[in-house]
Amino acid sequence: MKREIFVLAFIAGLIVIASCKNSSDGFRTIKPEVLKDKIAGGWAGKMIGVTYGAPTEFRAQDKIFEDSIKWKPSDIKGSLWQDDVYVQLTFLMSMDKFGIDTPAKKFQEMFAKAGYPLWHANMQARKNYYDSIFVPASGSPENNLHADDIDFQIEADYIGFMCPGMPKTGSAIAQKIGHIMNYGDGVYGGIFVGALYSEAFFESKILKVIEKALRSIPAESDYFKIINDIIKLHQQYPSDWQLAWKEIEAKWGDVDICGAGSTFNIDAKLNGAFIVMGLLYGEGDPMKTLEITTRCGQDSDCNPSNAMAVLGVIKGFSGLPIDMQNGVKVMGDSIFINTTYSFNSAVTSTEKYARDLILREGGKINEKNIMIKTQEPVAPVTEVSFPNVVFDKTVSVFDKDGWLFKGNWKAFETVSERDNKVTKQSMYAEKAGDELVIDFRGTGISIEGNWYKDGGKADIFVDGNLHRSIDTYYNFANQQHTVSIWHVLNLQPGDHKVRIVVKGEKRPESAGTRVYITSATIFTTAPKKNESWKFSFEN
Repeated sequence: MKREIFVLAFIAGLIVIASCKNSSDGFRTIKPEVLKDKIAGGWAGKMIGVTYGAPTEFRAQDKIFEDSIKWKPSDIKGSLWQDDVYVQLTFLMSMDKFGIDTPAKKFQEMFAKAGYPLWHANMQARKNYYDSIFVPASGSPENNLHADDIDFQIEADYIGFMCPGMPKTGSAIAQKIGHIMNYGDGVYGGIFVGALYSEAFFESKILKVIEKALRSIPAESDYFKIINDIIKLHQQYPSDWQLAWKEIEAKWGDVDICGAGSTFNIDAKLNGAFIVMGLLYGEGDPMKTLEITTRCGQDSDCNPSNAMAVLGVIKGFSGLPIDMQNGVKVMGDSIFINTTYSFNSAVTSTEKYARDLILREGGKINEKNIMIKTQEPVAPVTEVSFPNVVFDKTVSVFDKDGWLFKGNWKAFETVSERDNKVTKQSMYAEKAGDELVIDFRGTGISIEGNWYKDGGKADIFVDGNLHRSIDTYYNFANQQHTVSIWHVLNLQPGDHKVRIVVKGEKRPESAGTRVYITSATIFTTAPKKNESWKFSFEN
């Protein structure tokens, strides 16, 4: 039986390869049924990968995940509840409503008003929308300390799926949407992943897919550099991914502004490197690719999801293992939460948009063949979110050194339901004129606090000058969070003073005027370790 399945899969692979042709007349030709099969393979791979890695998410930080991984094809149904899928389907629904040329602000609006929880760069982009900070400012490092986070990287799949062999078209769409929540490497992550899919429609060799996709992002970017490092490490250690992992972790593992000072790393480029590591060392084998990408750790549901989706496009749905195909088929018409889409309807819709874009870009379609006009990738202008920004230290608001309280500040306490233990979570004030001052030495600072349903407004002064006003209200999707409520970077090196002045004002929907503070993260400016690091085999 196993031999029969292998033979069928081999034949399916030959059919797919024979049905995707590069030609010398400026067009690439693909059969209509193969296009749909590859799009279906991409969506299926996304669903398979996210459910395979879901139980391990962030359970391995700065280390390899060593525990057993238990997964069965029936687990694919869990993708119905995964943000890796439903967030990007919101963008597809935006196109359904406003057309293929939906303005970036409309994408941001539907995304911000969606009823589901968001995190990191996505959550900040939603908050920015309600604070009237719109794309592209919503994703800029000045307004989003998560600019380099993974968010857009895990939401750009559909762009690549609907741009077969058209990386230039995909990049243009990705730049428009990616800047809603990200900037620089955060946007390049989405462009690169989308380009992997675009190239995978006509290229079956994994290394070539990666090398071609790299042409869609700036060679000067750290994202390009880390992927290039993975390629070199794979050449040096072709049969030992763990040695390669150790080298990449040593060089890049602590380059994350969002998780500064901790082992937590949700940076797009490190997690993107794990996608590529899984693809190269997985050697086209679905289970091997899933396992390696997952064991690399950090955001280990998102990364195998992207890696498996690349294999899904290369192999097509019909080329995936039979048990995986069946796991998808049985829930093919089930609706992903927060969307109007199922797997089957997402495939149909994505194919429709692919055909529209192919024609728009000069392609030709008839009953037997789809001819896609060949595109050369065009990398965007280089953006750097946090040039040479280095974590220095975190100062708790309960650490009396460095903080000066003026007015009526109180401790906000929480009580554990398990053992009734009282914990001081933050300090808050709510009357106009209440102040909190912190002196620090460095080039940047982030003030962490709580976005709550009774959050109010404050003015923040840097070295005596008003930097901007903030609004700490947040009650979307019933989320209440400890986050960076304000930050400033690129100050002159030296001593600085930040003054937070409560305004005693609120937006109409807020239940109060409180401003909650938990800590401050101090940054300095210095060459990052990865700029001078040499791999062990280069010494």
